Amino acid sequence: MKRVVEALEMVTEWIMALMLAVMVALVFGNVVLRYGFNSGIVAAEELARLMFVWLVFLGATLALRRHQHLGLDILQARLPARVRRACAVISHLLMIYALWLFIQGSWFQLLIGMETRSTVLSFPMAFYAAAGFFPAIAMALTIIANLWKILSGDATAHIPGNGDPHGVTAPQGGAIAEH
Repeated sequence: MKRVVEALEMVTEWIMALMLAVMVALVFGNVVLRYGFNSGIVAAEELARLMFVWLVFLGATLALRRHQHLGLDILQARLPARVRRACAVISHLLMIYALWLFIQGSWFQLLIGMETRSTVLSFPMAFYAAAGFFPAIAMALTIIANLWKILSGDATAHIPGNGDPHGVTAPQGGAIAEH
């Protein structure tokens, strides 16, 4: 299972890199065409916006998997272990609830978006809602898996304030380093 998750992460990173490269090419090319040749690519803005939305949600999913979202680890590290664990369980339950609301809202927007088309390319606006729907499901599954580890006492569970059980930490400079 770990290999499948790592492969999915790698594919997601490559998709994100490709989307970023296409976005840069579209926006830069459009600027050059507009200012240099008084023309432009009509669909460039619409495509770049769609890719940006997907890029944000895919990046958020990867950041969650790697425990790189902002948190209060410094405060939680000062708490006793049992309180730290209880805080982790409560925060996981709150995140699952928030993601459930997000998934539910994205689903409704997805259904509405199937009937609405984009202005230039005429693709279903559901593509935007899907950018939130599918990554939110992946995030919820990630949190549920970690919650299960916490509740079952698994040593690989990520509990904020305990440090990373996988040996990866962010030093003061911000870069990730292996122990």
